[in-house]
Amino acid sequence: MEQIDCIVAGAGVVGLAIAREMAARGLDTLIVEAADAIGTETSSRNSEVIHAGIYYPQGSLKARLCVAGRDMLYRYCAERAIPHRRSGKLIVATDEAQEPMLAAIRASAAACGVDDLRFVSAAEAQALETALHCTKALLSPSTGIIDSHALMLALLGDAEESGAMLSLNTRIVSGRIDTGRIVLQTMDTASGEGFEIATSRFVNAAGLGAVALAGSLEGFDRRFLPTLRYAKGNYFSVVGRAPFSRLVYPVPEPGGLGVHLTLDLGGTARFGPDVEWTDALDYRVDPARGKRFYDAIRKYWPDLADDSLQPAYSGIRPKLSGPGEANSDFVIQDATTHGSAGLVNLFGIESPGLTSSLAIAEHVTRILAPEAD
Repeated sequence: MEQIDCIVAGAGVVGLAIAREMAARGLDTLIVEAADAIGTETSSRNSEVIHAGIYYPQGSLKARLCVAGRDMLYRYCAERAIPHRRSGKLIVATDEAQEPMLAAIRASAAACGVDDLRFVSAAEAQALETALHCTKALLSPSTGIIDSHALMLALLGDAEESGAMLSLNTRIVSGRIDTGRIVLQTMDTASGEGFEIATSRFVNAAGLGAVALAGSLEGFDRRFLPTLRYAKGNYFSVVGRAPFSRLVYPVPEPGGLGVHLTLDLGGTARFGPDVEWTDALDYRVDPARGKRFYDAIRKYWPDLADDSLQPAYSGIRPKLSGPGEANSDFVIQDATTHGSAGLVNLFGIESPGLTSSLAIAEHVTRILAPEAD
């Protein structure tokens, strides 16, 4: 049976970042991905926003890793010439009753180390974005956008340059936790051929499949499996070019950040995501859902034309909280919790997972390879 220093399950942005970091520490690293390409799920079905770290509770993993990861990501993009732009974002109150929420957002963000938010008046906001309606806004200059696929290709390239290997079309069927190692049963999804491999360090970064994967490991205490919920977010794009150069977010709503306006690097406007709780991995976008977007968008862009929205794409967030519940934190679970040496489970890695990816990788590597620091 072959033995590898480290196996990472999942070739999304977080799994690739972890593999890059582990390989750079001199560990033989294998990335196992069930799909036929990298980043086919959550990592490529999101807003591609570099978040400033505004919305998360003080001291939470999301707050700490987002703020650290944001700075690491901007540096990495500059070093690797990864397409990105520090576009800035306006968080808008569209009536006076919402304005106290802006003050609460600013105070919470400052407590987490985000110290560059500033209030702008309605007139100042409209000077920045002439088509915008609001009564008051917060300007976040540290928010940006990124080409997520280019980022993942760069991470994979770095990992492979350090000796890591990628195995696509490889599904982990089951595994067992032995003394000092974790043995995995894998299957080639194209040929059906099975293969057994062992490792002393196993990172479960399987995203939407992470809870099921942890549950398939013989010897793992099921008490430490969280309940995973799928929150589907649908996006719509606008016909023609929207008259905005910055991202525009309404004040947050339960389950998400509201129907916000983001831009890709080509300037195309996308609206979403909404929140659609589901039990299935179905990425089809129901065109009828777009009707609900108009009222929400027109609160900050009154001139949105009738019939100008079209279905774009959807993504599914691996959430650990359900409808009506407070948003849960990232869960990065190691032996201090579950008692299985060498195993790290990453559960509920939703937004701001992309922004936090390099910081998450550093965090996980300190757990599994402290001697390499």
